[in-house]
Amino acid sequence: MKAFVFPGQGSQFTGMGKELYEGNEAARALMDRANEILGFNITDIMFNGSADDLKRTDVTQPAVFLHSVALAAAMGDAFDPDMVAGHSLGEFSALVASGALSFEDGLRLVSARAKAMQKACEINPSTMAAIIALPDEKVEEVCASIDGVVVCANYNCPGQLVISGENEAIDAACETLKAAGAKRALKLPVGGGFHSPCMEPARAELAEAIERTPFNVPRCPVYQNVDAKPHTDPAEIKANLVAQLTAPVRWTQTVRNMIADGATEFTELGPGKVLQGLVGKIDPSATVRGFQTL
Repeated sequence: MKAFVFPGQGSQFTGMGKELYEGNEAARALMDRANEILGFNITDIMFNGSADDLKRTDVTQPAVFLHSVALAAAMGDAFDPDMVAGHSLGEFSALVASGALSFEDGLRLVSARAKAMQKACEINPSTMAAIIALPDEKVEEVCASIDGVVVCANYNCPGQLVISGENEAIDAACETLKAAGAKRALKLPVGGGFHSPCMEPARAELAEAIERTPFNVPRCPVYQNVDAKPHTDPAEIKANLVAQLTAPVRWTQTVRNMIADGATEFTELGPGKVLQGLVGKIDPSATVRGFQTL
């Protein structure tokens, strides 16, 4: 069975989507429509912007989403998933590609999400850190022992977990985790503590926008970050999408559940190769490939 997966923030690069725009009519139409909806030429930043331009949350999230969705559209009938999933932001790409959301509504929600997250970062200064080579249970135990807000945010693959929370709590957790044997406990260059209680103001704001947006039954199950389980009911999908902002991304569990449900081939649609690497570490026997252009 075929699984298509969609990357999140951090996979962007200058020039992303340019060949796709120039070489495929369906992709070009979506990108031109995105410029109209957003009110600025995001394609100019994607194709020619600096790394700093692309790092801005209000640019990064729509850009990665747009690249992924445009790739799915450009594939035409070759995009034939039995199941889909997306990492954090990538969940929106998965929902649009599977027909649960229209492209226009998906882009508006992604833009609203990015702005709400940016505001939450200003209200609650916070950050994230990557923890390498410790069992998940040990990282969870250390986070629970630290004063202040610090939680496990991304279960990326065995031995690679991201924690998120208040700046001082993250610093304290990193020191404790290094002492506990972590090979690395490295703060990440991100705008804030995503997928933690620090994003509560953004969650409340996004909930209103999601509630107003019509969702459809997708063409195949969507495995969502919050519980790593397949969903097709629009009401459940909406609730999980709202909860996602303050809950961890259970990527390891998601990939394992997809494989248990029959997935043998994973295709990453979007910039970079992050998810291909993670899937390969979660299950080395899985067939993994990716597309950045066609």
